[in-house]
Amino acid sequence: MLHLKILLLLGILISTATRVFAGQGTIDTGDTAWVTMSTALVMMMTPAGLALFYGGMSRYKNMLNTIAMILVAYCLASIVWVGWGYSLAFGESSNLFIGNLDHLFLINIDIHSVTGTIPTLIFVLFQMTFACISIALVLGSVVDRMKFSSWIVFTVLWVTFVYTPVCNWAWGGGWMHKIGALDFAGGNVVHINAGVSGLVLALYLGKRKGYGKEAMIPSSVTFTALGAGLLWFGWFGFNAGSALAADGIAASAFLVTNTAAAIGGLAWLFVEWKHSKKPTLLGLASGAIAGLVGITPAAGFVTLTGALAIGAVSGIIGFFGVAVLKLKLGYDDSLDAFGIHGLCGMWGAIATGLFAAPSITEGAAGLFYGNPKQVLIQLLSIVGTIAFSATATVIVILVTKTLTKGIRVDRDDELAGLDNALHGERAFEIE
Repeated sequence: MLHLKILLLLGILISTATRVFAGQGTIDTGDTAWVTMSTALVMMMTPAGLALFYGGMSRYKNMLNTIAMILVAYCLASIVWVGWGYSLAFGESSNLFIGNLDHLFLINIDIHSVTGTIPTLIFVLFQMTFACISIALVLGSVVDRMKFSSWIVFTVLWVTFVYTPVCNWAWGGGWMHKIGALDFAGGNVVHINAGVSGLVLALYLGKRKGYGKEAMIPSSVTFTALGAGLLWFGWFGFNAGSALAADGIAASAFLVTNTAAAIGGLAWLFVEWKHSKKPTLLGLASGAIAGLVGITPAAGFVTLTGALAIGAVSGIIGFFGVAVLKLKLGYDDSLDAFGIHGLCGMWGAIATGLFAAPSITEGAAGLFYGNPKQVLIQLLSIVGTIAFSATATVIVILVTKTLTKGIRVDRDDELAGLDNALHGERAFEIE
């Protein structure tokens, strides 16, 4: 009996010690496996999902150029991130605006480093995929008319000087985090940031030749729909993976992500059907993406009811942003990066302040749960992101223009098509 008591006591001590050490940064294999899988899912979203989604929406003569610019953006952002981007975004700093260079080329991070309950190297890679897709989203506003060389320079500068500061503000301990702004998976960091930057770049470049005078028909709505499906699939890693743990919050984020996408697609479809008399596949796919954008900042904070409301309104906002606002104001946002990501990202950030439920994440409460102050905090974060993103993007554009002697393609190349003019390739052989 004495031996049994001793064994029980040792078991309790070992269990307690394990929990203590876990709290100090012991790796949890379940969490690590989930975040590793989520990283792979989000990685797939850029060179596969977004490439098909944007490539199919591009005109046939520019399809390969669009895909090439997405792929090169992924490659460049990957190098920038492990070189200095991660350190600027997540390096501990006494200021509230940017990190440091203590982890330049991941110095001081090795296989034993732990963030939460996962290896820091996996956390670095997971966050890298967010930087990669953010710059790729910017491209959606300017396909058909930007020099490939200028895009390369713009990508390096944008990830360094526009993306990393906003990432630091929300997730690296910066001012958004300090005031209590809620951004679970990238409403401000990814969607508003990229959408506003895309609009600024589109306005600077000017409209495509023939815009508003000739039909600019997508090369393959089929590719776009397939791309939307891959994006939807990858978004589960994007949102549920942002819990950084295989837990109940991740499960809830998974559920509300799918729900918002589904209702967003239906909302866009039926509004378009009423407005234009035709329910299009492009509209259904775009609505699903709008719903995914809207739920992104809220995914770890809202219930199923909140997801339904956020997704439905996102589909409606996305449709009117693309079919009404863009036409009324006359700007040429080629593939509607601002109309979907910018506008729906703003709505999602505001909606997080409305629907955040403490039953999902303790301490996170919105207006409908007795905390009206959260809406004001969310609005402040949105205004800060818009102001910084627009201003910093203008500076990046001017530097890029100087370094590459202009950023718009030649008129003849634009009219002929960039696939053949710039790359010597064609997506389709047309007799």
